[in-house]
Parts: sequence; structure tokens; C-alpha cells
Amino acid sequence: MSSREPGPVTPFQTAVRTLLGELDPEPGREGLLDTPRRVEKAFRFYCDGYHKDPKKVIGDALFEAETDEMVLVKDIEIYSLCEHHLAPFFGKAHVAYIPSGKIVGLSKLARVVDVFARRLQVQERLTMQVAHAIQDVLQPRGVGVVIEAQHLCMMMRGVEKQNSRTVTSCLLGLFRKDERTRTEFLQLVRGG
Repeated sequence: MSSREPGPVTPFQTAVRTLLGELDPEPGREGLLDTPRRVEKAFRFYCDGYHKDPKKVIGDALFEAETDEMVLVKDIEIYSLCEHHLAPFFGKAHVAYIPSGKIVGLSKLARVVDVFARRLQVQERLTMQVAHAIQDVLQPRGVGVVIEAQHLCMMMRGVEKQNSRTVTSCLLGLFRKDERTRTEFLQLVRGG
């Protein structure tokens, strides 16, 4: 039995119960009784980025820049859901910008990544949304974002390629226009 007092059943929970009935020959067994509530709670968390504004996430964490050199935060963990199969994809984001008067608190870059990762996504759009949000808020001389991820929709089903990784990039401003800046960024992302 469920260890918690039953509350009102939401339409989301009803949909999950219907799905369980389609998938499992014993949808009423003990292990599945509280699954609809747990799944709703999990998916509300997985997709809480819809309720967040990247400008508000950055807030007042903007400071006068004492540098005009590249700022890079590497290996920001991402977890998202593929909008085509609702299967997870996960990996790392590398986010850089070249200040033009303002810098941002470093943790805010990771928070901006989470705003967009915690939505139903495709990796290509996620990469662009992160880059454009940073561009819009900071107005830097350039922004570079590279995301490397593994997609369970490719690993567990379909072509079943467990070692495949997808790499996407979005380069704005100097990262797109200036070959030296782009090369420096990509070498730093690769670790060299």
C-alpha cells in the first residue's frame, strides 16, 4: 500500500495510470499504486524550466568588468528530456563569453543552462537558447556554447548505439566572426 495519504487525483496522474494499464499486465500491483503521483512529481521537476526566466535567474549578479578576456565555464552537467520520446539525454555544456562592460556571477551561467535544459528539448535548440539568453542579458562581444550529450532515445531503442555522443555548438559575435577567438574557445573546451 502507499505510505502516504491519498490526495486528489490529477489529470496528469490519470494519464499515467492509463499508460501503466497499457504497458504492464498488472497495473494494480503494489509497486505501481503510487507511481502516478511519483511520475507527476518527477516530470514537474524535470520540466520546471518553463516557469523560469533567464533574466530573473541572472538577476542582479552583473558586475563591472575588469577584463575583456574570454570567460569560460566548462563541464556544466545537463539533464534534459528529448521532446520526441520523453527519454532523457545528459551530458556537459561549455559556456563562454567575452565581456563588454559587464561580467556575470559564474554560477548564473550554469543556472541559465538549467533553465533551458529543464524543458522538453532537442539539443540543437537547447544550445541556441543558452547562447542567445546570455547574449540578450550581458550584451557581450561574443558568446560560445558547446553541448556534448548522450541520448537514451538512441542508446536504448532505435539504432541502439550506446557509445554515441552528439555535439552541438552556437557561436555568436566574435566567436563566429573571429577565427582566433573561435579556435581559442574550441581548444579550451577540448582541454588544450
